[in-house]
Formats: sequence, structure tokens, C-alpha cells
Amino acid sequence: MNVAEIKYRDIANGLGVRVSLFVSGCRHGCVGCFNEIAWDFDFGTPYDKATEDRIIEELKPDYVEGLTLLGGEPFEPENRPALLGLLRRVRRELPGKNVWIYSGFTFEELIGEIPSRGSGEDTEEMLALTDVLVDGPFVFKLKDITLRFRGSSNQRIIDVPRTLESHSIVPWNSEANM
Repeated sequence: MNVAEIKYRDIANGLGVRVSLFVSGCRHGCVGCFNEIAWDFDFGTPYDKATEDRIIEELKPDYVEGLTLLGGEPFEPENRPALLGLLRRVRRELPGKNVWIYSGFTFEELIGEIPSRGSGEDTEEMLALTDVLVDGPFVFKLKDITLRFRGSSNQRIIDVPRTLESHSIVPWNSEANM
């Protein structure tokens, strides 16, 4: 897996101050994507133990709310093994931090309800380690810059633990989840 970019003090991709890891590689090809350069799986630098160690260190301060994964596409099969390892480590070493993931896949695709390359055993575990999922492809004709934490109105902000527990989509509510 390659890293397109890491923002160690990001306030745009989830609630509060976050460490945001932008992975390389995406096959969605959304028209108007803000990060088209990260579609290329070879873009950026290789993800390695030193990168992971720095992410963990940067997550440690109390003012950092958590980790955001985006890209590229975190749920591309090539990206899932490394990201699953990172998520396991975050949960083990920093259990008070929350995890957000942005994906062009819908939740239904990720859980295999709708067949897609985004689903798999590692996807199930990644979702189980996730607090909030912003799902769905960016749709240029539905672009709305007034939306919080998403680019187009088709995208949903999902409370993953409550959704997995209830077996139906539960929208994330910032007031209820603070």
C-alpha cells in the first residue's frame, strides 16, 4: 500500500482534531474527485512500520480525537491488509480514539449485501473497528459545499457500531456522539 498524504492535525475530515491518512489507489473514478491524483496505486510513498509508528505517536495527545482513513479508497483489496493492521493497533494501544473512514463504496457493498470488490472478511473486521463511515461515491451533480463532512448529498454519515448492532443504517448524530 502507498500513502498519498498524511495530515497530522486535520480538522476537515471528521469531528475534532484528527490524524488523516490518505491512501493511494482507487478504481471508482468519481467525476470531480477532489483527490484524483490518489487514484494511482503507485502514487506517493510506501506505507511501512515507521509510517505506522509515527501515526500512532501523533494520535497520542489528548486533543487529538482520532484517526481518519480516506484516499484513494481504503477498502480497495490492496489497501485493506495494512489498514486492518493499523486499526487493530489503534484499538489496542489507543482505545479512547475514534476512527472515521471515507469510502466510495456504500455500506451495503462493504457488507456484501450488494456484491463488490470492497467486501471481504478483512472489510468486516475493519468496519467492526470503525466508529463512523462516510459512504458512497462522490456524485458531481449532487455536490453541495454546505454539507458537513461530505461532498455530495448521496453520501451518508453512518454510526457504524449502532448500524452493525441494529442491522439497519443508523445515521451519525454529532450531538449524540460527542
